[in-house]
Amino acid sequence: MEITASALSLNVDDVMASAMFVKQHFGFHEEMSAEGFISLSRPDAGFNLIFLQTGLASFKPIHMRGHRADGLLIVFVVDDIDQEYMRIQTEGVPITTAIETEPWGERFFQVTDPNGVVIQLVQWVTENTGEPK
Repeated sequence: MEITASALSLNVDDVMASAMFVKQHFGFHEEMSAEGFISLSRPDAGFNLIFLQTGLASFKPIHMRGHRADGLLIVFVVDDIDQEYMRIQTEGVPITTAIETEPWGERFFQVTDPNGVVIQLVQWVTENTGEPK
C-alpha cells in the first residue's frame, strides 16, 4: 500500500466558522468546497483538514451522520511554542489551556474554534532544560 495523501474530516455545525478560524489563525487555505463541505490545507501540514456540515445527507457511515467533532485534538508541532503563544494572544484568540510543559518534554497550549474543536500547538523540549529538542 502507498498512501498518497491524508485528511482529517470533522463534522461541525458551522463549517465556515471553523474554516475561517484555521485560515485566519493557522494559515490554512481552501482547496475545495461545496455545500456543507470545505477542504483546507497548507503545504507543511501533511494532511487536509476537512469540515463537514453536521447531518450532511451524503455522510457515511449513516449512523454517525449527526455526530459532532468531540473528544479529539488537532495537534500541530511547531518550532517556537512561545512565539506562537504570543502570536495567538496578540490575535485575540481565547486560550483554552495556558502554556505548560509536561514532565516528558511536551510544551503546549490549546485554543478552541467556534464549533468546539480543540487545536493544540506543541513543541518538544528537553526535560531538564526546557530547550527545544
